[in-house]
Amino acid sequence: MNTVEAKEFIDTLADLMSRSARTPILRRPDDYGLEYEDVFFPSLDGVPLEGWFIPANSDRLIVANHPMPCNRYGYPGHLPQWGDFGGFEVNFLPQYKALHDAGYNVLTYDLRNHGRSGMGSGGINGHGALEYRDVVGSLRYAKSRPDTSDMKTALLSRCLGANASIVGMKEHPNEFAHILALMAVQPISPRVFAEKLTENAGIENGVQMFNEAFHDRTGLRLEETWPMEDARSVTVPTLVTQVHDDFRTKPSNVQEIFDTIAAEDKKLFWIEGTDERFQGYNYWNDHPELMLEWFDSHM
Repeated sequence: MNTVEAKEFIDTLADLMSRSARTPILRRPDDYGLEYEDVFFPSLDGVPLEGWFIPANSDRLIVANHPMPCNRYGYPGHLPQWGDFGGFEVNFLPQYKALHDAGYNVLTYDLRNHGRSGMGSGGINGHGALEYRDVVGSLRYAKSRPDTSDMKTALLSRCLGANASIVGMKEHPNEFAHILALMAVQPISPRVFAEKLTENAGIENGVQMFNEAFHDRTGLRLEETWPMEDARSVTVPTLVTQVHDDFRTKPSNVQEIFDTIAAEDKKLFWIEGTDERFQGYNYWNDHPELMLEWFDSHM
């Protein structure tokens, strides 16, 4: 790859990781026979967030969020204009139905700059360093509702949402004091993401070039978007899951995140048989057993 091609690749990658494209919400809970309520609430810094509350006849609540560039429903990757992540749809609704049928209330929402939630932080993607404010907002909202305020609560946090949850536990531990468990689906270090993709493209000094391009667009350095030491603040029982052969990252990075998490009760589950990261989100549609077992054993 020549110098011009390398710069074009870096610029495209920096654009992708600096600001998330908004994707449409194509499915709703009632498509799966689930009653639900449209809800909205503020993040910690006031960004309006929109979501769904799916009630169940129980005192247990799962608060769920999503990866970039998904939304509360999933990702319309089967549509040509959104085919950059494998060309297939990601759909979280079967997972919410499995949780509901197992006796869990579900609160799920769009992070800032995604779905139908408001623009926050100037539209910049902070890879958790900014979005943790949305996680705190969702927990405060659940505490503000008379029907959910005293529920046993756990988090189902995916990729960007997993990073945001982990950063939130570092920045505002008191807001998470009542959380009984966390399922962190494919947390990621943006530096390693950039490193792997630029290595695949054969670009020398790719991470340095990307860091400069990312900083030019966001004012953030890569080390600010995923300080590994934040994982030391995670003390709740934590299940980490990851596609082992994900060609966009490295197993060693996820292993390091897992090893750094301070919780004594933790488990790492590798998803095999694919190298497509986004299949790691769909996996739980057909195999919800470990997810349900994890929450059942801690709530």
